[in-house]
Amino acid sequence: MTATSSNDSPATVPALLGGPIALAGAAAGLPAYQHELRVYWEDTDAGGVVFYANYLKFMERARTEWLRALGFEQETMRREDGLMFVVSDTALRYLAPARLDDWLRVSVQPTEIGRASMTIDQHVFRGDQLLTQGRIRIGCVDALSLKPARIPARILQSLEPIVPPSARA
Repeated sequence: MTATSSNDSPATVPALLGGPIALAGAAAGLPAYQHELRVYWEDTDAGGVVFYANYLKFMERARTEWLRALGFEQETMRREDGLMFVVSDTALRYLAPARLDDWLRVSVQPTEIGRASMTIDQHVFRGDQLLTQGRIRIGCVDALSLKPARIPARILQSLEPIVPPSARA
């Protein structure tokens, strides 16, 4: 679980909903947070291939560790601030399968930050091979009512250095 970036020229992959897009962080020259994990039996189908829905779990773990690396524990935020993040929209494209025992790297790159929600581009790699790309929208909500709430200012401030001004609402 480390934050890394490549000095190579930005690679592009087929976009989720259109033409090519730069890999997370590459367009702005910004580092994407990286979370690594191993594929276990529980993650696969009978053929030893990762079950498609488990990529969402991998991405969730990476977002959780990203927030933790920024200094924000989600349980603490729920308990002390009465706030939590929920997923409101997902789009994934599967390009190649991951298999049992593969070592994967999942990137997290916020691309749009609003007052109550953010959009995050995520990619799953095996080595240098891109397996899955996703665009996830998460919203901040009141933990009891589940109504939209503002993202805490301290979180927004921590994102300023990694999210270009044009991506902030």
